[in-house]
Amino acid sequence: MNDTETGAAAAPMGRRERKKAATRQAIADAALRLFLERGYDDVGIREIADAADVSTTTLFKHFPVKEALVFDEEADDEARLLAAVRERPRGQSVPTALREHALRHRMVASDGDARFAAFFDLVNNTPALRDYLQGMWSRHASALARVIAEESGMPANDPACAALAHFALEAPRAARGRDDPREAVTRAFELLENGWRGIASAGN
Repeated sequence: MNDTETGAAAAPMGRRERKKAATRQAIADAALRLFLERGYDDVGIREIADAADVSTTTLFKHFPVKEALVFDEEADDEARLLAAVRERPRGQSVPTALREHALRHRMVASDGDARFAAFFDLVNNTPALRDYLQGMWSRHASALARVIAEESGMPANDPACAALAHFALEAPRAARGRDDPREAVTRAFELLENGWRGIASAGN
């Protein structure tokens, strides 16, 4: 099992790191609460800073752009994604590792949960957030494609690695609204597994 996911290998944070993390979380929580109450475009940075009891300078140290306040776990999400490939068990294929990551970390129990519905509505109904989300997924896909190439001994710009990264990220989103989203994700990854097996075999 991945030590990064279990926390077994994580060093305890020092006092300063804990304080920074708590401040960052307080800012993100205040921002999301205000955005959900009044709408993204109707909330200013100064209001968020006041609600979190920090200065605007402190806010921007943690979140350089307003959109990042909504996607405050972006860096952690990418780190977990890449670790799923780099730290997969010996003998496990890359698509299988990505499927397990998707089922464990991205298949949130959103059905019937008003918080998740409100969050998705906020993003989907706000052009700036939709654009930021698209850029974020593009960055994640590029980073993932590089790691897949490294782990598979393929060129960094191999289009098969880019395609696998893209579709692995899209599979959970495509499963939303299905009667059984986990089964839908599993079926999508079966297709990726079969296609990747042929490519990996040809490269050996």
